[in-house]
Amino acid sequence: MDLVAALMHPAAYPEPTREVALIQTHISWVFLTDNFAYKVKKPVNLGFLNFTTLRRRHHYLKEELVLNRRLCPDIYLEVLPIVEGRRGVRLGGPGHPIEYILKMVRMPQDRMMDEVADRGELRQEHLDRIIARLVPFYAQAATGPRINNYGEPAIIAYNHEENFSRTEALAGELLPRALFAEIRDFARTFLSRHRPLFLKRIREGRIRDCHGDLHMKNICLADQVHIFDCIEFNHRFRYGDVAADIDFLAMDLDFHGFTDLGRYFVGRFAEASRDPDLLQMLDFYKCYRAYVRGKIHAFTARDPDQPEATREQARDTARAYFALAGEYAEAGARWAA
Repeated sequence: MDLVAALMHPAAYPEPTREVALIQTHISWVFLTDNFAYKVKKPVNLGFLNFTTLRRRHHYLKEELVLNRRLCPDIYLEVLPIVEGRRGVRLGGPGHPIEYILKMVRMPQDRMMDEVADRGELRQEHLDRIIARLVPFYAQAATGPRINNYGEPAIIAYNHEENFSRTEALAGELLPRALFAEIRDFARTFLSRHRPLFLKRIREGRIRDCHGDLHMKNICLADQVHIFDCIEFNHRFRYGDVAADIDFLAMDLDFHGFTDLGRYFVGRFAEASRDPDLLQMLDFYKCYRAYVRGKIHAFTARDPDQPEATREQARDTARAYFALAGEYAEAGARWAA
């Protein structure tokens, strides 16, 4: 049975809908009905995530529901079984589950932060609203000895070195070898030289169960600010310094040409959260985030299953992210000198 084809039929859904649209990512299928969005996880194992069994997919959908309700309690609704009966595939109801699906309220596409920004409508007031949601979120987010481990310099260094080992072969292809070395040396030097700062962050409770994927495509600027699609599949990508989360969005603003708004966002957040030391981490974590985004696009560029036009666009995007990471490394090295 072709599950994706079956879920393209409006009759599969518990509420009336005129049509169903499909969006794919490398780890999920998202089905859009008139008023809701439904997500099914693909049975993939990418190393840092493993959705290869029904039990795992069910578990991580439930994790996604609980974790995203922290910032979007009205958007993330429930996890439903997908069952197959005489009338075909249906969501919910009696029967043996052949798969599970996450039901969410569909948000207005034209209010997504990246689309608001593309239209030239993004303002400081929008960032103030985001900050007003994030400050209490981080204050209430889980912390403690287990989570604090992810703020240890050794763990942070591991995350960086993993990136460098997986991308060293790209040096000379999608980024100059000298730029690769500059970024790597900056990360290593900053971690070594500022070890007391990282330990201070732990003592002050700045290591939290964060969002992990805080960029413009995951923020909706509707009547309420909805910050959605956090990382649920790997603690290592979600547990960490609040600064690493905040700097992800700041980097995204920089990348899309909104440097002044990015600077405003970080400064206002540091003030509102009473965390002036966050500003000292700015170039370090923005460099890390830009490099990771470069890595992701570089892997897409090397994927033989992708169309050549997609691969070429991914190559250009990867080069741009790596160049931005180099700018942060250069600025951070000057500050640390």
